[in-house]
Amino acid sequence: MRCVWRPIAVACGAAFITQVVSAAELNPSLTMADARMVLDAALDEADRLDAPGGTIAIVDDGGHLVLLHRIDGTAPATPPVAIGKARTAAVFRAPTARFEQIIGDGRTAMLNIDGFTPMQGGVPIVIDDHVVGGIGVSGAASAGQDEEIAIAGAVSVEEAGQ
Repeated sequence: MRCVWRPIAVACGAAFITQVVSAAELNPSLTMADARMVLDAALDEADRLDAPGGTIAIVDDGGHLVLLHRIDGTAPATPPVAIGKARTAAVFRAPTARFEQIIGDGRTAMLNIDGFTPMQGGVPIVIDDHVVGGIGVSGAASAGQDEEIAIAGAVSVEEAGQ
């Protein structure tokens, strides 16, 4: 019985290791080139909208800051808000506007979540159907403009891959 069991266990172990390596190779991640593309697209959208300012934060899928850009003249309070929006979008894998709406509808208990910034202007960055990060914008003319700039940045990477 031991002779038969051992080769099966080794074969199963080898198959498992092969699957883990294959899965890691298939799941995309946010590169610095991707983050710069997102930033450039967001800045282009801010220019197109004639946004008076804003801070753009880009994080990886774990919510760790990759890039931060504060447009000249933007209020100094905006960077932590933009980072919070980006982290929330990346880690919770959803646009922050959705959470703002849920809280507005009365689910205020969500405000107790640590590191949660449920304000419009944070969008997940998706590559090949995988959330690889998030972009957050704070300090444009309105929450809606923050959102438009963030969306333009996020879709740039997805569109480039098509």
